Amino acid sequence: MSAASPRIIELVEYSPVLLARSEIPDAVGEALWHNYETQVAVDFPSPKTGNRWRLTARGWVGHIPLTPDFHLALRPKVQLGNLLGMLEYAYDLKSFRFLEGLFDCQSLEEFYERLADILASRILNRGRQGFYCAYLPNTEYLPYVRGRINVREVISKPWNIKVRCDYDEHTADIEENQILAWTVWCIARSGLCTERVLPTVRRAYHLLQGLVTLQPKSPQVCVGRQYNRLNEDYRLLHALCWFFLEQMGPSFEMGDRSMLPFLVDMARLYERFVAEWLKAHREAALLPQGLDIKSQERLYVGEEKDIYFDIDLVLPDVATGGAKYVLDTKYKAPTAPASSDIAQVVAYAEAKGCQEAILVYPIPLVEPLDIRVGRIRIRSLTFSIAGDLEQAGYKFLEDLLYTGIVAKNVQ
Repeated sequence: MSAASPRIIELVEYSPVLLARSEIPDAVGEALWHNYETQVAVDFPSPKTGNRWRLTARGWVGHIPLTPDFHLALRPKVQLGNLLGMLEYAYDLKSFRFLEGLFDCQSLEEFYERLADILASRILNRGRQGFYCAYLPNTEYLPYVRGRINVREVISKPWNIKVRCDYDEHTADIEENQILAWTVWCIARSGLCTERVLPTVRRAYHLLQGLVTLQPKSPQVCVGRQYNRLNEDYRLLHALCWFFLEQMGPSFEMGDRSMLPFLVDMARLYERFVAEWLKAHREAALLPQGLDIKSQERLYVGEEKDIYFDIDLVLPDVATGGAKYVLDTKYKAPTAPASSDIAQVVAYAEAKGCQEAILVYPIPLVEPLDIRVGRIRIRSLTFSIAGDLEQAGYKFLEDLLYTGIVAKNVQ
C-alpha cells in the first residue's frame, strides 16, 4: 500500500456507475477491462456514455486493487450479515463456531482481514506446538549407508564412492503444510490487510518458509482430506485456506507491484449456500429420511462422454436411488423464468428420469412458474437471501416438499 490511502470506487451489483473521464486514468481503465471483464463491464468514454466511464459490477463482490493508489470495491445487494452467513455455510465454517464475533464487520474487506488474522494466528500457534510431519520416500547418493542400498548398482559400479540409498525421511514439507504456506503467501500479496494484521500474516509465512517448499495450490486440494488425531486441527486451517484460495483471482502487475484481488462469484456462492444449507438441515432431520442430497452431480450424455450436465442439486430417493427432485439455482431477479432456464432444468429432469424440476431464485418472482412439460412438473421457488436466512430456508423446504405432495394428491 502507498503511504496515502488509495482511492476506492464502490460498485453495487448490476448498478452502473458513471465517472468523469478524468477520474480514471486510461491505463487503469484498460487494465480493468483487460483483466476483469468477467467481473466488471467497462464502457469506455464515448458519445454513447456522455464521454464518461460506465462501470457495472456483473454479480461479483469483493475488492480489486488495480494499482496501489486505485481500488474497486464491489458491494453486494444482499445485507453484509447475510453474505457472511452464506459464506459460513458454503465453506463449512459454521461448525467451527468462531465467526460469531465477525458479524459486526462493516465491510467484506474487514471480514477478509479478520479471517486472515485468525488463520495466521492459528498457524503460529500450530508452529509453537510443532507442524505435522510425515515419512516420505526419498532416494539419494550418499557417502554412507542410510535405509536400503541398491546392491545391484553397488556391484555394477564398485568405483562409485557414493551409494544409492532409498530411505523414508521425516519431514514437514508435505501438502498439509504447503497449503498453509501458499495461502498466507497469497494473502500477504493481496494488499487487503492493514498493518494491524499484515505482520502476523508475514510471521506465519516466514515460519513455514524454512520448512516447506512454496508450491501453487488449487482450492480443491483443501477439501475432502483425511485427518487423524495428530492433525485434526488442520481441518479448520484448510477450511479457511479453501475460502481464501477460491476467492483469489489471478495476479497482474501494474507499476512495481504484483497484486491479487479478492472476488466472490455470487451465483456460485448462492448455489453452494443452498446445497450446504440443505445438507446441514438434512442432518437435523428437517428433510424426509427417505431423501438424500447430491450437489454438482455430473451426468454424461452419450457413449463418448464428451457431452455432460453438471446438475446443481439432485434429491434422490435413498431406497431406489432414483431422483425425486432436480434443482437449478439462478442468482438473478427476472420477472419470470427465462425459456432457456426452463429448457435447461427440463433436460436435467429428463436425463435423470425425474418428474419434479425446480428453479430456485433469491427473491420472489413477479410471475412464478408452475407448469408441466409432458410428465415433468416445473416450478420456480424462492430461497430468499434477504432477511433471516434460516427462516427463508424453512419456507423454501416447506414450498418444495409440501406443495409437491399436494400436487401428487390432486392427481
